[in-house]
Amino acid sequence: MSAPASSRPPTLDEVAERAQVSRTVASRVINNGPHVSRAKRDAVQKAIRELGYTPNRTARALATRQTGVVVLAISGDGPGVFADPFFAQIIVGACAALERTELHLMLSLASPGHGRRRLENLLQTRGADGVMLAALRGDDALIDIAARAGLPTVFIGLPVRGTPPFYVEVDNAGGARAATEHLIGGGRRRIAMIAGPDDTAVGRERRRGCAEALTLAGLAPYAVEPGDFTEAGGAAAMRALLSAHPDLDAVVAANDNMAAGALRVLRAAGRSVPGDVAVTGFDDLPVATHTDPQLTTVHQPVQALGREAARMLVDLLDGGRPAPLVVPTTVVVRESA
Repeated sequence: MSAPASSRPPTLDEVAERAQVSRTVASRVINNGPHVSRAKRDAVQKAIRELGYTPNRTARALATRQTGVVVLAISGDGPGVFADPFFAQIIVGACAALERTELHLMLSLASPGHGRRRLENLLQTRGADGVMLAALRGDDALIDIAARAGLPTVFIGLPVRGTPPFYVEVDNAGGARAATEHLIGGGRRRIAMIAGPDDTAVGRERRRGCAEALTLAGLAPYAVEPGDFTEAGGAAAMRALLSAHPDLDAVVAANDNMAAGALRVLRAAGRSVPGDVAVTGFDDLPVATHTDPQLTTVHQPVQALGREAARMLVDLLDGGRPAPLVVPTTVVVRESA
């Protein structure tokens, strides 16, 4: 049966009449409400298809107390976030997952102070239906802000302490271990690391993976220099390593940005790569193919992190209880090691 010829859109009452149910039952089906039999739910959904009914977003939001908005909250300031292509890929992935839903993505750069207060106010006043948290540092205030709001929450990357029920994570330790094993397999023995910040789970896990590979090969940890995941930080760490350990023959950098900074310093110091010093990164972002030489690195599907986190959040909003996800990594061999 086709929809009635009319210039106006069909109404909820017409859906209920077509399905031979009450208006209340039709509303419950449309808003994914409980206590509706499978037969009545199927009848309403069939009527919706036949009539071409589209729920009024405003009315639906009022009925379900939902805003149609989910938040991606990144702990940090604007310049730092937008300078890092990692977060751009996360955003692209999340947007792709939400494209076929009626949910809108709101980006919150929750810098200390006003940024976090603004996010807390948004969540406490139910200005969003759920939240994804990324780039957490130490005992990050974002964790408590999300917990107090009581909204469905998905972590992109684990916090330093505790394991939340819903998260998407990369096998950071396994990736760093594989990169170090690649260097060892190439005959490198004096392997230094430019580590990520110790107040991040990512930094700690990648450092642990590198140390495990050295231990399993019977090699003592050679040298570790802290970095901050930026190219400038990688350059500074590389200068410090060359000064203290001029005979090093390989460097494991905890991300591609720091590896790019290390390559720049090695070139300026007259060290050939990979002849004198082999270098690996982590992430496999576009910068890895723009360095000279191109960077051997650990590939993690960054867009997939954002996409799977958004899918997990949608599942939570639909009443599901999704399992945490750990994404595998692979070593991509290029010219630097």
